[in-house]
Amino acid sequence: MTGKIVILGVFVADTAYRAERMPRMGETILGNSFALGPGGKGSNQAVAAARAGGAVHFISKLGQDTFADMALATWKEAGVTPQIAQTGDSYTGAAYIFIEEATGDNAIIIAPGAAGTISAGFVEEKADLIGGAAVFMTQLEQPMEAAHRALSIARKGGARTILNPAPAAELPDGMLALCDFVTPNESETEGITGLPVETLDQAREAAELLLAKGAGAAIITLGDKGALYHDATRSEHVPALSAGAVVETTGAGDAFNGAFATALAEGMDPVEAVRFGCACAAISVTRPGTAPSMPPRAEIDALLRDQA
Repeated sequence: MTGKIVILGVFVADTAYRAERMPRMGETILGNSFALGPGGKGSNQAVAAARAGGAVHFISKLGQDTFADMALATWKEAGVTPQIAQTGDSYTGAAYIFIEEATGDNAIIIAPGAAGTISAGFVEEKADLIGGAAVFMTQLEQPMEAAHRALSIARKGGARTILNPAPAAELPDGMLALCDFVTPNESETEGITGLPVETLDQAREAAELLLAKGAGAAIITLGDKGALYHDATRSEHVPALSAGAVVETTGAGDAFNGAFATALAEGMDPVEAVRFGCACAAISVTRPGTAPSMPPRAEIDALLRDQA
């Protein structure tokens, strides 16, 4: 049985464009394809966690429009319990996603809309839910003060806290000290620490600085190199798993974080939870889209058995 997972974050409708390259400023090019689907880091993580077997509650704000209808349908299908407010004064968020055809790599612009008005006061209204979580997770797509306050409430309530510091931003003093786990990728790690992350040794050096800033453990995701788990007593590299040809990497970090949260809520050792997250991410990149690419628990378990 999994404990309750509470996630604060943003839903956006992903508008994904595939092309050979990014257009230059002032240039128009022809794309190869277009897709519209559900996204947003927090929402993606909630879907990933729920499909992986978690009991997930998602806190956010939506507009009153067709993209909000998409969000509610996505969460219903995945088994996510929405804890949201809807407003007619703003729009549901949207994202521009450019995908490079040859590699599947991506570049993204987020317009969070109503979710950009999530405040510390709004978070306070959800204090009982957040404080009663087994695992609480947030990112940085909603305003920083809301994420900071939610982490504080979760820590006071005894939840295990996860901060996925994406998109990269300067963190307020004391924020990392509220985090049992901080889960940046290579570029986000460099943005927070100022240190390059091109080798495993450099990742360990950066992770040690994250611990010095107060984090209980640093988990640096390394793309096709897997992830580094680093805390005060151990440092372990978890290699990437392979589930087939890479189609799109857009939701890989969200797949990892969602599955990692579910594994923690089930009581897995953190390093085993990292491996579980890597398995979920490995499957997700073999499929297009973000939320739609998140695999069910049976597929994650099967991949872990096959590559044990």
